[in-house]
Amino acid sequence: MRITTNAILRNYNKNLSTSMSNLDTMRNRVMTRRKFNASSEDPSSALRATTLERRYSKNNDYLNTVKDIQSHQNAQEDSAMQISNIALVLAKQYGIEGMNGTNQSKETRQTYADAWRGAQQSMLLSLNATYGDEYVFGGSDAKETPFTLTTEGGKQVLKYRGVDVTDGNAFKLDELSKDSHYIDLGFGLEVEGESTYDIDAASAFNTSLPGINLVGYGKDDDGDPKNMLILAGQIADLLEEDDFDYERYKELVGKFENGRNDLLSGVTVLGTQTEFLTTTEERLENNKIQIAEDYENVVNVDMAEAIMDFSWAQYVYNASLKVGNNILTPSFIDYMR
Repeated sequence: MRITTNAILRNYNKNLSTSMSNLDTMRNRVMTRRKFNASSEDPSSALRATTLERRYSKNNDYLNTVKDIQSHQNAQEDSAMQISNIALVLAKQYGIEGMNGTNQSKETRQTYADAWRGAQQSMLLSLNATYGDEYVFGGSDAKETPFTLTTEGGKQVLKYRGVDVTDGNAFKLDELSKDSHYIDLGFGLEVEGESTYDIDAASAFNTSLPGINLVGYGKDDDGDPKNMLILAGQIADLLEEDDFDYERYKELVGKFENGRNDLLSGVTVLGTQTEFLTTTEERLENNKIQIAEDYENVVNVDMAEAIMDFSWAQYVYNASLKVGNNILTPSFIDYMR
């Protein structure tokens, strides 16, 4: 088989171009620290990298949401504890002292009545506490003031989202007490049934805490209000009466203290939810690290390996140039005279 000079030169140029291309590729990998700069270079890795980028972004969204919910829930817990502390002082200090026979003078009872009314206003302020521009105890309607306390027909009326918490529609109050506001935290949000609002409670986190669940609503079997604020007002009214009814006072203070016990149960639930959010945040932080590591393995090069590949490509290219100097060997024509 006869090998011509032109064939040798063509093959040399082709191989030299390949060496130059490999050298340029290895040089770019070292400089950019990436295995590829265009999806066409490695379609499979590019697709996986895009998937990991979406997962990383979504995980960060969930993480930011969890942190925001934690702050929101801390505001709920702080306000609930404020109400509980106020109620504790009322029930244990003013309540017991007010039952003491030596403290049943008109002037002393008026002092205690003022304390109950002042505490009632303080509890109202805590129930209308805000986080940012939202009311923390407003349920799903967090933009409007949830609680209003007025006097109608000579008696105090507390309304929650426009409904009287004592004499209002019982069915409506039950609905408001079950009000929910679900947030997707990456648990695989699912919708039950045909309605887009019917969310599976196990697949999302409920940030809603209707204030009436903390301080009570409706009436008990004796016809007395279950709401702590209304009870505080009635206790103050009793203390201001000329004919002080000690037994009635004792009964209402006992019911007020029962309401505080129910409030503490609600605070306990909040604490459990806080622990759950902390665990969720830790899980998302771990996911963030794992996704970042996976992305690093798919997209970025091992620098030691990349530098070694570059050095080898440079060696091959230099060897190719050296071979080019000797590609045309002497022929029979060179010796003819």
